[in-house]
Amino acid sequence: MERLGDFKLPQFFNYPPLFTLQPVKETREKQVQLWKELILSYCRSQKIFLIGLEEDFPLFSNPVIERSLSHEAREVFLSALVNEGRAEWMDKGHRKCLILWLRIQEWADYILNFVKENGFEDSVMTIEEIRSGVETRGTELAGIDRGLLLRVLRLLEQKGKVAIFKGTSADDDGVKFSA
Repeated sequence: MERLGDFKLPQFFNYPPLFTLQPVKETREKQVQLWKELILSYCRSQKIFLIGLEEDFPLFSNPVIERSLSHEAREVFLSALVNEGRAEWMDKGHRKCLILWLRIQEWADYILNFVKENGFEDSVMTIEEIRSGVETRGTELAGIDRGLLLRVLRLLEQKGKVAIFKGTSADDDGVKFSA
């Protein structure tokens, strides 16, 4: 089994035809499903939130079999994730994609569980503490994309679960968690 750093790649990654968009509908559907699962699990394990369509992304080529995904294939696979609510295009030109291995509501639930399990109800944390503080080390929140975190916190604010307040700088922006 081939590896990409500490990530174990699936068998199909060494199968050359899966690096070419398949013309038969049923085959392509299976291909798209395999790639969606691979992209989500790789991004989650490596804490990757953004994929640039034109940038080198480790999954998009396999030097062992000398194959790379075409721009069209990359866009097809990422668009399939977008259609499922597992990703969002960050621009109109579909050049950057935000990967949501947890959907926005799932992130919100994760944060609420984190707060409850760690006794942070009625506590205040800065956005940066949530992203890179000691408390979140080893959790899904460690290294979370700032824009994504703010969206999730705004959703929680609308539901009355948190209060977001501005600090003197972006690093000081804070969140008060409600009980």
